[in-house]
Amino acid sequence: MARLFTRNIENFACERCGTEVTGNGFTNHCPTCLYSKHVDENPGDRAAECGGLMEPIAVEQARGRYIIVHKCLKCGQVKRNKSSPEDSSRALVEVARRRAMS
Repeated sequence: MARLFTRNIENFACERCGTEVTGNGFTNHCPTCLYSKHVDENPGDRAAECGGLMEPIAVEQARGRYIIVHKCLKCGQVKRNKSSPEDSSRALVEVARRRAMS
């Protein structure tokens, strides 16, 4: 089955660090701390019932872009999301460093 994408333009306050985030329809995580929220089954559909915080556990590189790997702190699901130019480079390095040390 093909991945479906629903563009939702939503602003939100990060539940981890409190940053006020202005969404652009592709925003799925906080650019300050990189945490996300488990709200989607397919990107943008808001169909997940879990609602847990998604911790950034790794940073990978693919096709010249960084991919943030998130793990839900409530149900354990792992998802990969593209980084954004607005993402904190310090936070990206910290997640990558943590992963390398474990």
